[in-house]
Amino acid sequence: MSVMFHKDPFITAQVIDLVLKERASCLSNREWKHRLAGYGYAIKDTDQGQVVETLPHHVEVGVLPEEATA
Repeated sequence: MSVMFHKDPFITAQVIDLVLKERASCLSNREWKHRLAGYGYAIKDTDQGQVVETLPHHVEVGVLPEEATA
């Protein structure tokens, strides 16, 4: 599987930071995913871990750190 991460590491880091901050403020995975959709992002479960992708085009942005997915 080829992963098409965003080419700018600064933007990738900002998106991952946003996703992790939203996760910390949500009470459930469902709420978290709903809030991310409002920002135009989704979480996809893969063999490599949880991947952040854009909506509606499903362009992969980056993999969440393992400690964040526990």
